[in-house]
Amino acid sequence: MTDERIATRFQEIVMPHLDDALSLARWLTGNRDDAEDVVQDACLRAHGALDTYAGGSARAWLLAIVRNTAFTWLAKNRRKTLVFTDDETHLDQIDPDATPEAALIAKTDALALNRAIADLPEQFREALVLRDLQGLSYKDIAETCGVPIGTVMSRLTRARNLLLTRLKEGNA
Repeated sequence: MTDERIATRFQEIVMPHLDDALSLARWLTGNRDDAEDVVQDACLRAHGALDTYAGGSARAWLLAIVRNTAFTWLAKNRRKTLVFTDDETHLDQIDPDATPEAALIAKTDALALNRAIADLPEQFREALVLRDLQGLSYKDIAETCGVPIGTVMSRLTRARNLLLTRLKEGNA
């Protein structure tokens, strides 16, 4: 493949999904700086593997690379601990016309949800983020994580149940 053709394929396959890649990496690493490092490394890997991309969901293909890159990065750079994310982009979605009290409640609820998601076991958090925050189909999640669709469905059910339980416990 010529350099020009590789650049074109990279633009078509990888670039449209960089925001999703960064979002997933933030959830997996816990902060934006580390996520940017992971995505940069994942883009290098994707660039080198463009000739192996056989079609299908480019988004799922790239997110699988990001996922694997993040786990490799975490294994090298951190001991296995709970990962909290500093991603507060969801806080921008609070209604600007809300009263100060309503805005504070919404911000507190959003932070509680963020912490509850971060507290989930890795495999459940990953499935939940890919489905409910990234909007991937079950099939794409299965491809990204390298597991059967039934496993994705099971992990999502367990993740949502754990999330609800933890949110109820926090509000009790």
